[in-house]
Amino acid sequence: MTLAVAAYLLNSSLLAKESALVFILDIFFIWFFRDPERTVEGPKDVILSPADGKIVDIRNNTACIFMNIYNVHVNRAPVSGKIVKMKHKDGGYLPAFFKDSHRNERNLICIESDYGLVRMVQIAGTVTRRIDTYFNVGDSVVRGERIGMIRFGSRVDITPPNGYTLIVNKGDRVKAAVSAIAIRNTTGQNDSGHHAGG
Repeated sequence: MTLAVAAYLLNSSLLAKESALVFILDIFFIWFFRDPERTVEGPKDVILSPADGKIVDIRNNTACIFMNIYNVHVNRAPVSGKIVKMKHKDGGYLPAFFKDSHRNERNLICIESDYGLVRMVQIAGTVTRRIDTYFNVGDSVVRGERIGMIRFGSRVDITPPNGYTLIVNKGDRVKAAVSAIAIRNTTGQNDSGHHAGG
């Protein structure tokens, strides 16, 4: 606003251009760091997506969700429970959709729920230089609650407990706290190694 006023008073095209650039950047950051409210619905034993994005891979009973720059980057608890383990690992910044992104900086969060242990891994991408987590070991989280944020392009991997089946496929688009990722097996058998489209 100050630059715009100065540009007008001084009749400066340079200040006008700088003012426009600052305005555009402000709008971009407001849009990028948006954090819309989400309504959590469905049975409590259904594991929800922890992130907005696209399923880019499914392996070893783990769904990999890639968040591009257009997605909401706030991560949410996929299930209610207690955080029993957190482990941060420094690393590089390969594109987060690469299979060898296990070398990237990451943060492991393990949530002990009434239905078993859920593993969630926040992975930094090419542009990302910061992974924020809002809780610590010993804290309790509620399904759908904001649990952290990864800035710019990044990935979140989610692994359900034994006795669950992933119900997403590669290429599916999901929304944090809204889209179901995995459901409990109704047969009572452990089919955790199988999933739709796997």
